[in-house]
Amino acid sequence: MAIRELPREVLALGFVSMFMDISSEMIHSLLPVFLVSVLGASTLAVGIIDGIAEATAAVSKMFAGAASDWTGKRKPLVLMGYGLAAAAKPLFPLAQGVSVVLLARFVDRIGKGIRDAPRDALVADVTPIDQRGAAYGLRQALDSVGAVTGPALSLALMMLTGDNFRFVFLTAVIPAWIAVALIMFGVREPAVQRAPKLHRFPIRYQEMLRLDAAYWRIVALATLLTLARFSEAFLLLRAQSVGLAQSQVPAVLIIMNVAYAAGAYPFGRLSDRIGRTSLLVLGIGFLVAADVVLAGAGGIWLAFAGTAAWGLHMAATQGVLTAIVADASPEDLRGTAFGIFNLVTGFGLLLASALAGLLWTGLGPSATFIAGALLSAAAGAGLILQTMWRARRPEQGG
Repeated sequence: MAIRELPREVLALGFVSMFMDISSEMIHSLLPVFLVSVLGASTLAVGIIDGIAEATAAVSKMFAGAASDWTGKRKPLVLMGYGLAAAAKPLFPLAQGVSVVLLARFVDRIGKGIRDAPRDALVADVTPIDQRGAAYGLRQALDSVGAVTGPALSLALMMLTGDNFRFVFLTAVIPAWIAVALIMFGVREPAVQRAPKLHRFPIRYQEMLRLDAAYWRIVALATLLTLARFSEAFLLLRAQSVGLAQSQVPAVLIIMNVAYAAGAYPFGRLSDRIGRTSLLVLGIGFLVAADVVLAGAGGIWLAFAGTAAWGLHMAATQGVLTAIVADASPEDLRGTAFGIFNLVTGFGLLLASALAGLLWTGLGPSATFIAGALLSAAAGAGLILQTMWRARRPEQGG
């Protein structure tokens, strides 16, 4: 299926994600160094700021998704979320202290939390079920293009301006507002408006019972994979530990996101043809391979190879997981379903990163990635056994 056959809202939302990610990554790829070297913050303060920001995003995702089900409209929340993120961007170049950066990150992550679940639900609303893998894959691919372009622009502008952090941060405001304009003029709700079907706010026990076992299984699987994957910061640390110069560390994220961007749409299309489970198994295989290579990496090129495999894992799993959540949730609870999914996996990532840090500190880098490989293999084995069990049930019942 060609990209042009997908609904125009899917392509528009993909470019929205791309431009906002360019903006965010231009800032985030430099922010820890800016905090420490320019504002004089401690590494503890950097960690606290990041932790507060990510926890804020995880919690707000659930409530925004539920609100989009309750009101029957997605676009206003998507616009609000991206608008808040864009409004926070000018605070970074103006910051003279850590407190302003904390405020900017807090507002930015609230914006991310508000937009993500309604946006993913809107993609499902406008896309036929047999095209959802391609739709989510395309959005993820364009998002990853932004994740490559942002750090690359930051590196180039830092070289051209003599390490002028504030100029780079100010430039990052432009793509953020382009993203907002694209939502305003390029994204529409479905032609047949969804009337609100829920008379009460959907985060209630009776409504949760409508999310069936298939939905909770994918939440559990995604959480286990998150525990196996942990933060991408450990990819940067691993490359640095085998000899990569500090000034070249952003290249790690560029390599990962190039692999992610290149694979996301083709893998999404493939999942529409051969089924989601097969792609998940392939993606888990990439993660196991990445962890094994990174655990044994003795040089920079092996670290880069492991990073590329990590990006292929993301390409083969993230859009497919999103499509499965859409397939497994009732239309009038779709925003809530995405919100819960993002909340659980978001806190899983925080736990995974903490555990990875403990393993790294206590036993070294190899132990961290070996643990990731074992957890990944367990997730893959569980998925295969579950598929075999479900395939045998009709025979046993006959």
